[in-house]
Amino acid sequence: MENSTEVTEFILAGLTDDPDLRIPLFILLLLIYLSTVLGNLGMIGLILLDSHLHTPMYFFLSHLSLVDLGYSSAVTPMVMAGLLSRDKIISHNACGAQLFFFAGFIITEAFLLCSMAYDRYAAVCKPLHYTTTMTTNTWICLNIGSDVCGFLNSSIHTGNIFRLSFCKSNVIDHFFCDIPPLLALSCSDTYVCEMTAFLLGGFNILFSLVVIFISYLFIFITILRMRSSGALQKAFSTCASHLTAVSIFYGTIIFMYLQPSSSHAMGTDKMASVFYTMVIPMLNPLVYSLRNKEVKGAFLTAVGRAKSSIRFIF
Repeated sequence: MENSTEVTEFILAGLTDDPDLRIPLFILLLLIYLSTVLGNLGMIGLILLDSHLHTPMYFFLSHLSLVDLGYSSAVTPMVMAGLLSRDKIISHNACGAQLFFFAGFIITEAFLLCSMAYDRYAAVCKPLHYTTTMTTNTWICLNIGSDVCGFLNSSIHTGNIFRLSFCKSNVIDHFFCDIPPLLALSCSDTYVCEMTAFLLGGFNILFSLVVIFISYLFIFITILRMRSSGALQKAFSTCASHLTAVSIFYGTIIFMYLQPSSSHAMGTDKMASVFYTMVIPMLNPLVYSLRNKEVKGAFLTAVGRAKSSIRFIF
């Protein structure tokens, strides 16, 4: 396919032009990214090592941690590098790769949260049939299906964006390659690209939210029928973490992408983007670990084993 793009490289505007803020911002982002890596890798490690967590719910959670780590890593290291050096140039191909992986992981997370809602529905509403409903083949298919939907959508978005011509300017008024700022640079007719992004994004979010809403509607009906306070508390603790993650993720995504391009203010978009590209991947492991007794129990067990090993060595 012939590439009609005239711009061969882009310049990222970054988070700030103030030289006094570069080092403090770098330190803050470094701490956030280290927390993201340690938190998500720690969650994956706990789930793999503790046999009590080898259930569909926790395999979904380990996949969620992997996805969080993926889209944070697609953006944050490059932003930190730009803060240390004044060279914020990104090549045309690198920009396309960043958009592809970021969009792929973020859309995968949307479908993964949708799959986790179905898993919670099966666990709360049909506990006696849970093992036959959420079989190994079922949760594997849901995980793979989330990945396929995510990266298929990402391929469409990336292909549409980089078929456009960029001849107005090569300065991206953002800190990473995202759809709205790239569309703003194009000198081609972006109507089809904007409508495709809006319709695909709208369908993905609407479909996921409808599945989540229906799942939790049945969950709340089931919870209201429970007479045992113990069962009620267990049901709430099972769903609370997932509902928190869903609210934070979808609230930010809807604000960011389901609005007309003319309504985008890049300053506001940057603040929202920092939240969902860097802060949410850091928060998810905390949300699920702090509100989950089994994860906390697995963590304490792992710490106890580590202390025993250290004592044995010394």
